[in-house]
Amino acid sequence: MAGISQKPGGGGEMTETPSKSAMLSASGFSRKRRFADLATGIVTGSAFLLTLGVLAWIVWDLVRMGLPQISGEFLTGDVKEAGRSGGIGPVLASTFLVLLCCMAAAVPLGLGCAIWLSEFVRKDSRWGRLVRAGVDLLAAVPSIVFGLFGMAFFCQVLGMGFSILAGGLTLACMILPILVRTALSALNALPDHLRLSSAALGMTRTAMLKKVLIPAALPGILVGVTLGVARALAETAALVFTSGYSTRWPSGLGDSGRALSVHIYDLAMNIPNGSARASASALVLLLLILAISYLASILTDRWLQKQTGTK
Repeated sequence: MAGISQKPGGGGEMTETPSKSAMLSASGFSRKRRFADLATGIVTGSAFLLTLGVLAWIVWDLVRMGLPQISGEFLTGDVKEAGRSGGIGPVLASTFLVLLCCMAAAVPLGLGCAIWLSEFVRKDSRWGRLVRAGVDLLAAVPSIVFGLFGMAFFCQVLGMGFSILAGGLTLACMILPILVRTALSALNALPDHLRLSSAALGMTRTAMLKKVLIPAALPGILVGVTLGVARALAETAALVFTSGYSTRWPSGLGDSGRALSVHIYDLAMNIPNGSARASASALVLLLLILAISYLASILTDRWLQKQTGTK
């Protein structure tokens, strides 16, 4: 119960003061809240340190075993003795061509699907729900299933055989859900006043997409593209069934070519004494992903600065 006291010299005005029990209760609540905050900070900080430690361990292991193997000859030379000597030049060339085919097919399809779902279809429509469910289902399909599909459809039905083009198109099917979902989230996150203002200015829907919505959503779209690139570069199972194992220099998209992830798997699992070369190839793959992510971020920042007129 709160105590009642009379304010001195105030003509009988009564004031209410907190009792001792109420103060003790508030103090106990404050201590519990501080303890809960401290426990949350310890748990989340421990999770962060654990994650950082695992990442540092993996990177250090790759650097320790792989860095002494990396040289100019290693990056540009031919594969010799099943990868135990020589370089990874043809493997890098095949990897870039597979990635080029993958992104050339996946980015327009993914962005187009996201725009259609965001701007042309009501969220509660039957077709919208069906397409979203299909995208989510596609994201849950294992990579080995994509590999079998690519081998059956692209390699056999379409007659592409084991080729870089077949591998790239198979990877495009794999990363399509990532691109659709990230681009859709970026477009849905835009405030409605951008659409209303564009309509008030008499802009067509195409002009609104080109000049307002896509530039505003570009950072989110870039996140999806970067994740798609990382997923495509790291994929192994799908490429084993589609692009093949050839280690010669590719002369075109119809040639068979070994991607870098497949080369790492083969060195680590099938080649005796190939762990050092596998670590070197894995380190190159990691640096390649980081370089592509950094380059994409720089290009996007410059493009946004150009659009907004800032430096």
